[in-house]
Amino acid sequence: MHTITILTGAGISAESGLGTFRSKDGIWAKYDIGKVATPGAFRKNPRLVHEFYNLRRTACMEATPNAAHHALARLQASYAGKVYLITQNVDDLHERAGATDVIHMHGELMQARCAACEQKWPAPRLMYLKDLCVFCGVASTRPDVVWFGEETYHREKISEAVRAADLFVVIGSSGQVYPASDLANRARQYGAKTLALNLHPAEKEFDDEIRGPASEVVPHWVEAILARQT
Repeated sequence: MHTITILTGAGISAESGLGTFRSKDGIWAKYDIGKVATPGAFRKNPRLVHEFYNLRRTACMEATPNAAHHALARLQASYAGKVYLITQNVDDLHERAGATDVIHMHGELMQARCAACEQKWPAPRLMYLKDLCVFCGVASTRPDVVWFGEETYHREKISEAVRAADLFVVIGSSGQVYPASDLANRARQYGAKTLALNLHPAEKEFDDEIRGPASEVVPHWVEAILARQT
């Protein structure tokens, strides 16, 4: 049975009310990204950074998985082959829909991390500058997300998933931001077919495209995949 590797982006969570980086409204539009999403910004003004991520975390906790998240969880559970699920998103909607072993390349909003000792633990809804690390006691806690200028997580796992793919699928992402931008090309070089499921035309070359809202096209695509194995 074939291996399917899936990369999801902000577009899959947008229908759950979580705005994308390019949204003209929502949380992202109200902040200068250079002042809230870089290591230097955290060193300069950690209070502002925590304010921004407290808003994002609250929005995440109030959001619910949509039909696309549930469809991918069903694919993982019911497909006879292997399904790798990589996400650029820091929300936990895939997990709340029932997905397992999700590879979060940009970290997890619902995790806290100590900038001093690098230990991690579940984040509270609100984090503050005065919060102490539960391991080393230093007041240097931060969201466990990958900021601009930092290396993405789980590179070895992602490389394994790309190499193993017979079909590489990008959902809700233009695929234009590095390192996600080259994953489809790498999968093709290893012999995989590539597919984009996106609201807008893909900005990279894919073997096939299905356009439309993720909550509509992803469930239909999953049903077709599962129907072919029966």
